[in-house]
Amino acid sequence: MADPLLRLVDLRKQYGGLAVTDGVSLDVMPGAIHAVIGPNGAGKTTLIHEITGVVAPDAGQVVLAGQDITRLSLPRRVRAGLARTFQITSVVAGFSALENVALAAQARSGSSFRFVRPASSERRLNDAAMAALDDVGLADRAAVPAGALSHGEKRALELAVALATRPRLLLLDEPLAGAGPEETERLVALLTRLKAGYTILLVEHDMQAVFALADRISVLVYGRIIATGSVAEIRGNAEVRAAYLGEDD
Repeated sequence: MADPLLRLVDLRKQYGGLAVTDGVSLDVMPGAIHAVIGPNGAGKTTLIHEITGVVAPDAGQVVLAGQDITRLSLPRRVRAGLARTFQITSVVAGFSALENVALAAQARSGSSFRFVRPASSERRLNDAAMAALDDVGLADRAAVPAGALSHGEKRALELAVALATRPRLLLLDEPLAGAGPEETERLVALLTRLKAGYTILLVEHDMQAVFALADRISVLVYGRIIATGSVAEIRGNAEVRAAYLGEDD
């Protein structure tokens, strides 16, 4: 059996008397979409921050591809293979789609990218950026300023930015937030395609999308994982239905 790509071991974070993550352990297997769900205040944001290095856990480990990254800086985590998208769109509105993605490719490669230089002088960066845009279906929008893209296209652009860092693991923080029904459908289709080449840790409130996408689901309630399993197992778990899905036996 393959080793987990991401392993969280007994992560704990406390603010005053409040345990925000209270012994969180889970394994994300290679090639899977693993969703983390839970009600508001469950500790999902703090957990994301612990994985990405924004917040240092009080105890526990974050292990990526066998490497303990618990104390690494965010840039070093990116170089180790972790890429994240955000709940609120975070692209540079005045730059083109291509320039946004090329910046990420530059950060990953260490190249001295400059927008005032001819594109041919940074062909490798532009080629990598165009490949990422093609992966998310935005190749024909490469020259469009990010600020002129639709909400769904901006979400796809964020994914392209993440892909340009050549990640081992994609951490997607509510990628469907603010999307309408048609945009949600397109983004779900995009994530389904990306699953063929990437391991994804998905934090999302849209349960219909989670059930359509996820191979495994972990349910976080009051800082603790109360259940992990397949879609069918989570749907059939009475404790999960009572605590989060809003159903009682």
